[in-house]
Amino acid sequence: MTMMHWERLLSDKRVGMEDYHRPNESAQPWERTDFERDYDRMVFSSPFRRLQNKAQVFPLAGNIFVHNRLTHSLEVSCVGRSLGNNVSRGLKARYGDLPWESGAISAIVSAACLAHDMGNPPFGHSGERAISAYFREGRGRVWEEAVRKEGGRWEDFLHFEGNANAFRLLTHQFQGRRKGGFALTYSTVASIVKYPYSSELASRAGKFGFFATEEDTFRMIAEELGMLRLNDAPLRYARYPLVYLVEAADDICYQIMDIEDAYKLRLLTYAETESLFLAFCPKNELLHIRAVLLHITDANEQIAYLRSRVINTLVETCTRVFLENEDEILAGTFKGSLIGRMETRLRDAYRACTDMAYSKIYVARDVVDVELAGHQIFGALIDRMMEALTHPEHAYSRTLLSRVSTQYNVREESLYGKIQCTLDYISGMTDIYALDLYRKITGMNLR
Repeated sequence: MTMMHWERLLSDKRVGMEDYHRPNESAQPWERTDFERDYDRMVFSSPFRRLQNKAQVFPLAGNIFVHNRLTHSLEVSCVGRSLGNNVSRGLKARYGDLPWESGAISAIVSAACLAHDMGNPPFGHSGERAISAYFREGRGRVWEEAVRKEGGRWEDFLHFEGNANAFRLLTHQFQGRRKGGFALTYSTVASIVKYPYSSELASRAGKFGFFATEEDTFRMIAEELGMLRLNDAPLRYARYPLVYLVEAADDICYQIMDIEDAYKLRLLTYAETESLFLAFCPKNELLHIRAVLLHITDANEQIAYLRSRVINTLVETCTRVFLENEDEILAGTFKGSLIGRMETRLRDAYRACTDMAYSKIYVARDVVDVELAGHQIFGALIDRMMEALTHPEHAYSRTLLSRVSTQYNVREESLYGKIQCTLDYISGMTDIYALDLYRKITGMNLR
């Protein structure tokens, strides 16, 4: 049976710097590894800092602090680091001292977790849906025939995907940037691609891993790491193994933290939140947990304690699922997610949180209002940008394009390129910037 191999999967070769790659055999014991440098490179980057003004689920600002994309990514990275450490210890016990001895897996997963949402547009997942809707059923439909006629991949816009956009952001050589974009290690970049296939194979949910413009880059990384190619045209690979850990960290954080945020916003009662979290706990631990709760008099802190117990349980369980299914994961035959392969009791508890989120959280008025506004804002911004890019000689076009960062190529010749330039610009905006620009270009606000 064809398998992927850890010795090849853990590569510190950097995207765009292949000609300069040298094995780091002479490094001193105290020196940072290249994977640790990836983590630092994310933290100090502008796109990462901008996540502080991008919504996670609930609108930003207000008297009650809820998660934004930055705090979410930091928490996912912490959980990912724990998963990576656990898996490394399990693999070391199984095989002895191999590449994971240096903490490579933990560093790769924690860095990838920081980067996993960097390609998301403003206004959370509603932003992705608004962009896709614009090209599927909105004014963007007028460009489909022309894009296909010139050989462009229309599906890239029809199923706009933040994960694919993150891969582009990290690897594409934008104007003025060095080759390879962020020049991250192959392993870190591969760890963020949850859907390692072309948009032509996008599922009903519209998920895919890379745009046509980055397909060759992904192919190069995948072949170097020994990922299993399942199809060539359209391109599809088996998942890179560490993606499962990044995905699990994200699944754990967004689901559990959304519940805690909903409690703080009074969308859920204390009793509802406590019941959801206690369902994750084994019966033989309930007496101890309730005894601890008696010593915590603040209700918010009680919920925080229960949340920490749940996250710890899910981290330990996902570690066990990964190690028990290592052969399937390396063979590319593992189906679903680590969360989906947990024992029945935990799956049922997790599903109850999901059901509660869809019945009381994602339909909350503030959340729905953001989605409604997002459709209007994205529609207007794309309209104005595309008008400027297709008619750059107009006075209004020159004025609008003067606001666009020089890293985006406003002189793209193909229609596909013009649309991609527009989406690069808009998806990099914060919620506040997008709203402010919308108000100004529509004449609603001149200050």
